[in-house]
Amino acid sequence: MPIDFESRARPLVMGVLNVTPDSFSDGGRYVDYEKALDRGLEMAAEGADIVDVGGESSRPGATPVPEAEELRRVLPVIAALAPHVRVSVDTTKPAVAREALQAGATVLNDISASMWQLAADAGVGWVAMHMQGTPRTMQVAPRYRDVVAEVCSFLAERARRAQDAGVPELWIDPGIGFGKTTTDNLSLLAHLGELCSMGWPVLVGTSRKRFLGEITPGAGGALAPVGERLEASLATAAWAMTCGVSMVRVHDVDATVQAAALVGCRR
Repeated sequence: MPIDFESRARPLVMGVLNVTPDSFSDGGRYVDYEKALDRGLEMAAEGADIVDVGGESSRPGATPVPEAEELRRVLPVIAALAPHVRVSVDTTKPAVAREALQAGATVLNDISASMWQLAADAGVGWVAMHMQGTPRTMQVAPRYRDVVAEVCSFLAERARRAQDAGVPELWIDPGIGFGKTTTDNLSLLAHLGELCSMGWPVLVGTSRKRFLGEITPGAGGALAPVGERLEASLATAAWAMTCGVSMVRVHDVDATVQAAALVGCRR
C-alpha cells in the first residue's frame, strides 16, 4: 500500500541491511542468515519504517554477483523479515526483484531506474535512482555540465514513465555518491529543495559515504574511516529532511529516527 504522508509525524527512515561480503560499510557483517535477521529486527525495533535488503554491493568498483547467488542471499532474509517490518529489495536484476517481491518485499529500490514496469505489474513501490555509469565504473571520472539540472531531468523522465505505467508508489533518489564527485554531492544537497518541488516524494542516502569522510577528515587530515562518519551522516540526513525529503536511507537507524522526530516537530 502507498504510504499516507498526511498521517506521518516525521520523515521516514529506511534501514540498510546488506547481506554481502563486500559492501563499503557493513560488508561481511550480515552474510550469516541469523545475524542478518537479528539486525533487521533490531532496526525495526529502533523505528525503521522500511528495511532495505541488498544482496549485491553497489559500492564504487563493485563487480556484479550471479543471479543465483544474489537470490540465495536475500530471499530467506526477506521472507523472515516481511511479517515484522516493511521490506524493500535493493537490486538491478528483474528476476531477483520478482522473487523478492513474491517473498514479501513491497518496495523495489532500483539503482538502475529501469524496472518501473515490473513495479507497476506487481503493484508495489518503486524507487528510481540516478546513477552515472555502473557501480564498477561510476567513480572513474564522473562529469556533468550541470549536475542538478541533469539529475532532475533524468528523474522527472523516469517518474513520468512510472506514472504512465501505473506504479502505485513512486520515489525519486538523486543518487548521492553514485557517479558523482564530492562537489557534485554537495551541489545536490544544496539544491534538494528543487528536487522536492518536482512533485514526487524524495529519498536520499548519504549514510557513511566517502564524501563525508573527505569533508570531515580524521586524524592528520586523512580520510575519516567509515565508522567515524556518524555525525556527518546525521547532519546530512537532518539537512535533507528539513529541505523536504520524505525518507532517508541510513545504516544508523536509532540515531536517525531521533533526528527525524525532531525534524517532524517543525513540519
